[in-house]
Amino acid sequence: MSEDKKPSGPDLTRGASLTEFKDGKLLGHVGSEEVLLVQAGGEIFAIEPACSHYHGPLAEGLVVGDTIRCPWHHACFSLRTGEATRPPALNALAVWEVTRNQDRILVQRKREAPKPSAAYRSAPTSEKFVIVGGGAAGFAAAETLRREGFAGAITMLSNDGAMPVDRPNLSKDYLAGNAPEDWLPLRGEDYYQSAGIDLRLSTNVAAIDPRARSVTLGNGDSLPFDRLLLATGAEPVKLQIPGAEQPHVHILRSVADSRAIIKAAGSAKRALVIGASFIGLEVAASLRARKLDVHVVAPEERPMQKVLGSEMGDFIRTLHEENGVKFHLEDIVERLDGTRATLKSGAVIEADLVVVGIGVRPRIALAEQAGLAADRGVSVTEYLETSVAGVFAAGDIARWPDPHSRHTIRVEHWVVAERQGQTAARNMLGRRERFDAVPFFWSQHYDVPINYVGHAESFDEVAIDGSISGKDCLLKYRKGGHVLAVASIYRDLDNLKAELEMERSRG
Repeated sequence: MSEDKKPSGPDLTRGASLTEFKDGKLLGHVGSEEVLLVQAGGEIFAIEPACSHYHGPLAEGLVVGDTIRCPWHHACFSLRTGEATRPPALNALAVWEVTRNQDRILVQRKREAPKPSAAYRSAPTSEKFVIVGGGAAGFAAAETLRREGFAGAITMLSNDGAMPVDRPNLSKDYLAGNAPEDWLPLRGEDYYQSAGIDLRLSTNVAAIDPRARSVTLGNGDSLPFDRLLLATGAEPVKLQIPGAEQPHVHILRSVADSRAIIKAAGSAKRALVIGASFIGLEVAASLRARKLDVHVVAPEERPMQKVLGSEMGDFIRTLHEENGVKFHLEDIVERLDGTRATLKSGAVIEADLVVVGIGVRPRIALAEQAGLAADRGVSVTEYLETSVAGVFAAGDIARWPDPHSRHTIRVEHWVVAERQGQTAARNMLGRRERFDAVPFFWSQHYDVPINYVGHAESFDEVAIDGSISGKDCLLKYRKGGHVLAVASIYRDLDNLKAELEMERSRG
């Protein structure tokens, strides 16, 4: 902490009283370190006050049992140990010992942090686990296996050239120029070495043989496995029009894609974003932050209407227009001739940078070729196991039975993929843990965050509490009177409470 910034609240080494708490929490300090006191039941806990994901303020979070949930992106931490029990946070928080002297609550000594990735070394086993995919689900599974004490071999096969990264940042702060590239890796290279995870980058998988329990790599090598996790993710839908293969036309999925767009933006003056998806609009906002003239072309009547409804769609459009984005809705690009984009309406847009964001499709070819059951994704049980015992699937490819919506669903959310990776890992170890987490995602547009819990593929009613235009609202998406999803702007605590309510009402 800098010398000119004093820590918040009372000096907890001198003690504090319960009368100073607000909503069961009190932010204070021990020396120069800020500490959050939390009352949970009859106990008082002391924990680091900023989420280890994006430093969300836990003082504004939700206490559930002996855990606390971050208001920004719904990470969860144990108040007893500081352990990150739910993604997107991966790193534990510091905790302090709490003592009482009559009516005074004292905090003086920080507990020693547990040493990560050490447990597996004490109990070696010959089991071999293979993870196909280097995204959110694959990484979370590998880390969880070690955290849970698995002592066998872990091989992680990724066709990407970069280590597993924080993908949401690729269209948000990193693309906008507000986050350095060294923020992107989920773990440094040394982590994989110390944890004994054989991470193989730029590695293609040609085939999977569930009966022989082997994976064939692109170079012909064969890799045996006892348990397998498929976490191959999704790939961007390609634009099928004349001129789509030109070098100034980009997609956004990987670090390399984001780097290429940033490089192109350095000399570009006008950008065309094809598609008004979350990714497309986040790209539009990021390119506006880089001072480019930005046009968005999409076939729908309003942005995000299918997911968020007409009122929120109108708000998102207005928000982007207020920040200089020009929309061409109910229209499509028919061809690209150099920097000249011709629309179906006859309009022409000159753009020296084009980014295509027209959706993604799950990469399920390996699963289908291996004979795994598939239904617009890889079909899995509530334990994330495929139709073949010992073979699991997680992330963007997995279609699972959701206890809240009472349908089998497949979603393409970062946090869902991480949580599924963790559950799949524990089930690879034989834990038989049901995946019943409520889906969650967030999207950032300029200074406006949108949080969304649940999953509504369709809805017949949107109940709005508060003001969308005032950026203070909670929206409930219902079908047949049943709340399937909740979206919010600056109603973070209400969003957390909605998530908890869905968890308690599931199945």
